[in-house]
Amino acid sequence: MNVALRPVHDSDLPVFPRQSNDPEALHRAAFTPEDPADRDRFAARWARIRSSPEIVVRTVPGDGDVVGHVSVHGGPGEREVTYRVDRAHWGKGVATAALRGLLAEVAERPLYARVAADNAASRRVLERCGFEVSARTTGYASARGAEIDELVLTLHG
Repeated sequence: MNVALRPVHDSDLPVFPRQSNDPEALHRAAFTPEDPADRDRFAARWARIRSSPEIVVRTVPGDGDVVGHVSVHGGPGEREVTYRVDRAHWGKGVATAALRGLLAEVAERPLYARVAADNAASRRVLERCGFEVSARTTGYASARGAEIDELVLTLHG
């Protein structure tokens, strides 16, 4: 599957909260903003994301709609990838294709990713793109209201 990533447009922004606030997506992502439904915080966060030269963010389009987004953020040596895909498109290879597209655009390595240890689907996406588990830690997951196990994955040169 190929996904033609594109820059984020203003018209994409209303779709992202629907994808991110889906109860199952929140549970799987686990490490989310404290109140992901807060529209003012959402707008401020996306204004920062879109204006930062350190963040590469792309929309994942598909079937005439916005399917999700992928990004790389963080300082040198600490850059992390993140992605969100609408639940209607889970299990279809969209996240893997989108992440591969982003990795082709962003050449710097290493890159890191964090995933709830019980999120097998997201871990598979990362491993299919060449990431390897490099650490296991615990962290507070706002979406679950508890400390949970988290995996850190690394993509080397």
